[in-house]
Amino acid sequence: QVQLVESGGGLVQAGGSLRLSCAASGNIFRINVMGWYRQAPGMQRELVAVVPRGGSTNYAVSVKGRFTISRDSAKNTVYLQMDSLKPEDTAVYICNARGTTYLTEDFDSWGQGTQVTVSS
Repeated sequence: QVQLVESGGGLVQAGGSLRLSCAASGNIFRINVMGWYRQAPGMQRELVAVVPRGGSTNYAVSVKGRFTISRDSAKNTVYLQMDSLKPEDTAVYICNARGTTYLTEDFDSWGQGTQVTVSS
C-alpha cells in the first residue's frame, strides 16, 4: 500500500501565499506522476497541477502563472507553491500519486486532503 500525507494548508488573505507538501510512503518502486487536485464545496474534483517523472508540468488554466508544482523524487514528495491566492482558490487540496510497487502492481493513491481558505 502507498500512503500520502499532505501538509501546509490554512487560512490566508487574498494575494497571499501558501506552500503545500505531500509525502508518499509505503511499497513504492517508482512514482510516475504526482499531482494536486482540489475540490470546493458542491463542486467536482478538478486538476490543479501535475508533474510526471522526467516530464513537463501541467497546470489548470485558472492557476497558471500563480502556482508552481515541484517534485523531489528522492523523497517521494511533491510541493505546490501557491502565490497571488484568490478567494476562488478556496478548496480542499488533495495529493495524488500514480506508479508501481515492488510487486510490479500499479497504484493510484490519494491523500486525505488539506483545507486552503482564502479570505477576501
